[in-house]
Amino acid sequence: MAGALAPDRAAAWARRALEARADYTYAFGTQASLGNAWYTHLEEGLARRYFETAAASDARVRRHIPGFQRALMTLAGALLGVTPSPRRGYAGPGVHVFEPGGECAREGGEVHSDTEGLPTPYALAGLPAYTLVVALSRVASGGGLRLWDAPYGGHDDPSLAELAEPDRVGYAPGDAVFFESYRLHQIEPFGGDAPRVTGTCHLARFAGRWEAWF
Repeated sequence: MAGALAPDRAAAWARRALEARADYTYAFGTQASLGNAWYTHLEEGLARRYFETAAASDARVRRHIPGFQRALMTLAGALLGVTPSPRRGYAGPGVHVFEPGGECAREGGEVHSDTEGLPTPYALAGLPAYTLVVALSRVASGGGLRLWDAPYGGHDDPSLAELAEPDRVGYAPGDAVFFESYRLHQIEPFGGDAPRVTGTCHLARFAGRWEAWF
């Protein structure tokens, strides 16, 4: 979706996020975020810390980028025609930062789906779950997303990406991509001296209530 946010607003948010480096959360030695991302804490064995610090995570995001979390939830809700609420106990929408010249910039990200935040029975049933990614910074080249239509069988199977050509979504400040969280996707390599900065919001419907988290 081109122009989901005004480019100058996206750029201002990117600038604020980059000025907040002292409050970043780092993971895997290759990526940073403003706000706590559930999947990084889960994969690094830090689930308990995630829940203990979720409120502090939201406070950091709101302090550095006022209005950001509400804006992403409002945009995602408008695309679905619903009014999402913050997911109880989880950190709200946050910002991913990938540095120029890093592994993601050189090789692209891993092929994956966004199902870590879904209970296993929910995911296996294919119940509604979506991911919103909004581009905030400008990179010299690349940095978009590849997305594959591949069946979800309860775990990520990157080999399925070899069976079909991906859809490709470009990357420009203010542009957004909204997709089912079960879809395999991958960040494309990017060039230049600027970090790739994006806002992310996950949504699912639990007990009839749409909830959002990072």
